[in-house]
Amino acid sequence: MNRRGLLNVTIAFALGASSVLVAKTKLTFDPKAFYSGHDKKEAAALLFAEGEKYAGDDTWERIGAGRVAYEAGDKKKGEALFDAVLSGKHGKEDLYRIATAYAAGKSWDKAKPLFEKAIAMDPGDDSGILKAGCWFNLNGERARAEELFGMAFAHSPDHAWHYILASGSYQGVEPF
Repeated sequence: MNRRGLLNVTIAFALGASSVLVAKTKLTFDPKAFYSGHDKKEAAALLFAEGEKYAGDDTWERIGAGRVAYEAGDKKKGEALFDAVLSGKHGKEDLYRIATAYAAGKSWDKAKPLFEKAIAMDPGDDSGILKAGCWFNLNGERARAEELFGMAFAHSPDHAWHYILASGSYQGVEPF
């Protein structure tokens, strides 16, 4: 195939691929229908169901959906979403996210072992360890919190957020 033929094939492929992409992202409905005209509870349920549909198997979105369900009071639904993530392939980031969701949802007994497991998976993750330390501090485990702060500061002694978040934990402010 000559250059011109190769160029034509490349252009045709690109145009075809872009039309498939546009077709996949074009909505056949109005997202406004999920919230407009519904009371808050019904809007929340409709939006959640649609979001959960789009989340598929992505761990980040499933953990986010689990956190919303858990903190909104549907602890069984939240736990089921978290358990589904934990039963499959997951990393330390997933453990930190789920532990944070449990901690924010006032379930320290569920959060603590997940934080510990994430820390053990990567004892060099200073940001994750620092945030875990904040949660330990917020839950009355100051000695463990300060041990974790020490680990984080040993890795990054000049990280502004470490100081700010640790300070917040002594004042009752959750890390973000």
